[in-house]
Amino acid sequence: MAGNVTSLFRSGAHSPSMAALAREGGDGTGPVDFCIPCNPYFPTPAMMETMAARLKDIITFYPSSADTITAELCNLLQLPPQAVAMGNGSTELITWIDHLLVRESLAIPVPTFGRWTDQPMETGKRVDMFPLQESNGFALDLAQYADFIRKRGTKVAVICNPNNPDGGFLHKQALVQFMDAMADLDLIVIDESFLEFADAEAEPSVVQEAMLRPNVIVLRSLGKNFGLHGIRFGYMVANPSLAGKVRSMLPKWNLNAFAEYVVFMLKEHGTEYAQSLLQVRKDRLEMASQLATLPGLTVYPSQGNFLFVRLPVGAEGTVVRDRMLTEHRILVRECGNKIGSSSRFLRLVVRPEVDVRRLVSAMEQVLYGTRRGAAVPELSNGTSYSSGTAAVDRLVSETNGAGLQLAQAVGAMSAPGLAAGVGMPLPVAAQQGVGMPMPAAAMQMQQPQQMQQPMMAPVTPMAPAPAPVPMQMPMQMQAPAPIPAPAPVPAGPTPPGVPARGGLTAAQVRGMTAPAPPAPNLAPAPATGWPNAQSWPNAAGMGQVG
Repeated sequence: MAGNVTSLFRSGAHSPSMAALAREGGDGTGPVDFCIPCNPYFPTPAMMETMAARLKDIITFYPSSADTITAELCNLLQLPPQAVAMGNGSTELITWIDHLLVRESLAIPVPTFGRWTDQPMETGKRVDMFPLQESNGFALDLAQYADFIRKRGTKVAVICNPNNPDGGFLHKQALVQFMDAMADLDLIVIDESFLEFADAEAEPSVVQEAMLRPNVIVLRSLGKNFGLHGIRFGYMVANPSLAGKVRSMLPKWNLNAFAEYVVFMLKEHGTEYAQSLLQVRKDRLEMASQLATLPGLTVYPSQGNFLFVRLPVGAEGTVVRDRMLTEHRILVRECGNKIGSSSRFLRLVVRPEVDVRRLVSAMEQVLYGTRRGAAVPELSNGTSYSSGTAAVDRLVSETNGAGLQLAQAVGAMSAPGLAAGVGMPLPVAAQQGVGMPMPAAAMQMQQPQQMQQPMMAPVTPMAPAPAPVPMQMPMQMQAPAPIPAPAPVPAGPTPPGVPARGGLTAAQVRGMTAPAPPAPNLAPAPATGWPNAQSWPNAAGMGQVG
């Protein structure tokens, strides 16, 4: 995966000094990428050599039309071509879904894949963000999500299964129940980009159910499953009317010759592909077990090919990320720029055991130094947790989610309740000295009620969680009023649930959404734990291969 890391440096994502670290040499160990989700076992070296030998032909001639490539993929997956549209990566399909099928509003649990929040906001849609709670292990309760959608009158609902970055998984029966309960929505999208790596259920995909319903699309990614991100290809499955509407807007040659070559090659390598998925699932269990030995580190259950982890109290993710790269040549994904997350969280891609041993050893040195159990301190210059600054600042400082300037939106509000175009709580201006604006969730409630601030995820015995802090909600909003700045935080590690100096906790960034009563005819989704390591079902959607 060294090429992936090198390409990041060349793209300008990092400074030239870091680019030198990507070159082979120095201590003799190349960079290891725990940042970009991949399948490290597919394609096999023999397959790569075959592709390399055909390189001249692949890049010299035009590819076949998208219809031809789609027909071959459908033959492989046992799907009707009329129900499938292939795109130049799943993000191309997300873009067309937004342009063609999202009228005014879209709901999405956060944190999640950034294009599901950014794409509709870029086209002026209202994005209703449903915050996943650390205290619940970031599990999505479908009953509460359905009630959230009803109260806001959202037209389109999106669910990522498994979710990125936490790997949360929903069983097929629960998703079908949700789809039927939300049958009156304009559209429901089930993003199954990482479902190939799941093993909690033998047949977890809802592809067959989507083809029978008028308002459901299932999105699948091929690049992630096959470890070929540079070959941009993915596909969607829906009833022929929906699929045809998207397919009619796609260019005739929107798929490149590399994508065509891989699709036509797959029928000969189904066995190797199935074995690669099985090995990734085993590696996920082993990697989670190894990371769980690090004091203060929380590892959340995942059904993706990545693990979402919370750093020990006092550890700042950007510092950990930079030191892992500069001192150990390991690239990790710090999640401070994801709405609903903070820089206390990392997403780590599942990799083979030899790479995991190197990761765990490096994290031990960065987090604890020579004193195992003492987390790396925050920066002494007052730098706070990023708490999703890039994404959240854009959301709350420039727009309210519907293309309106924040000042205009506040001035136009003359009655209590949600402002037009606001999915998350609308924050007020930050106090002098506060790094980010505080979410003013109280401004959105019409009735007086008592509410407790969401706390951080379950904390290890190293640091017991403080008692919840009650927050009084006013009858209605009279005028935007600044919230007092938090009390100064003493030097040393930041206690759980307390903002870092001048910043916010992840719970505050997500907002103060109260638990909603169950929606009619929809039961909460059952909790899922770690899958049975002794049972490895067929690959989702690829059961006919090999």
